[in-house]
Amino acid sequence: MAQNLSEHRHISFTAHYTGYIWYSMGISHPVFATGKGKFLAKLLHPLESWAEKHVGGSMRTTLKQRHSIIDQQLNTLIEQHPDLQILEIACGLSPRSWNFRQKFPQIDYRELDLPDMAKIKTQALQQLDAAAPEVLTADIFTQDFERIFQSFDTTRPLAVISEGLINYFDKTMLNQLLQGMTEYAQDFPELHYLTDIYPEPVKNKLANFIWTSSKLLKVMSRSAFSFHFVNPAEVQSFFGHAGFNQVNVLQPAHALKAQDSSNVITFQNNEEHGGDLVWVIHAAIKKQRS
Repeated sequence: MAQNLSEHRHISFTAHYTGYIWYSMGISHPVFATGKGKFLAKLLHPLESWAEKHVGGSMRTTLKQRHSIIDQQLNTLIEQHPDLQILEIACGLSPRSWNFRQKFPQIDYRELDLPDMAKIKTQALQQLDAAAPEVLTADIFTQDFERIFQSFDTTRPLAVISEGLINYFDKTMLNQLLQGMTEYAQDFPELHYLTDIYPEPVKNKLANFIWTSSKLLKVMSRSAFSFHFVNPAEVQSFFGHAGFNQVNVLQPAHALKAQDSSNVITFQNNEEHGGDLVWVIHAAIKKQRS
């Protein structure tokens, strides 16, 4: 039987680019750096350098920013819940599962992507560890996604992670994804969703340039890439309507570095757009204890 694939299956070329950028920044392994990624990084280097000088940031700077914040949030969750289960959707060539399995060898960390990328990622992981689990395959807009949730232990908390994903969907599709998560995870004691999001660049002096660049990415990726939210309150309302009862928007502009040796960064809650090109969302469902 042919797999029922959604219209949003064409975005994986960006995974090659991000995978190579993470490797070039020293936070990944060479097995996650592809020739296609190297070509794209070289092609875009002049534009990225120009953006860093004139826009105040670029795709590659936000890649490192969002990745490090999500990692920090996940570290904290594991410290709070040693029995945490993790599902990273649209995992691409992210090194996160490999990094976290090294730090927490007993962790139940599974990844998911569409078949072609899942095969590439599985081969890369198994070069590092022959016992690394295969990357799961499912379209997150079909019933196959529910099947993935059913494979986890419902007596333990679950964290779902996505990175560089949700701006590729329009609001209808994003709402479908969020409601699917909250429905499929209703039997778990806690559900945590960590994701990055690119807000509307309303605080940037070159907002029109960023908008134009996003339209180009929309065409290249054959997706519905767009900016959905102007301020954190809109994010919290949207995720709340989808079923999450706790929604925190982490803006790098509002990060507070710890004064001790822990190197833990906390974030001030702020209802205003701080001007960052990327935010991280930590949405959760925590059941009330009787």
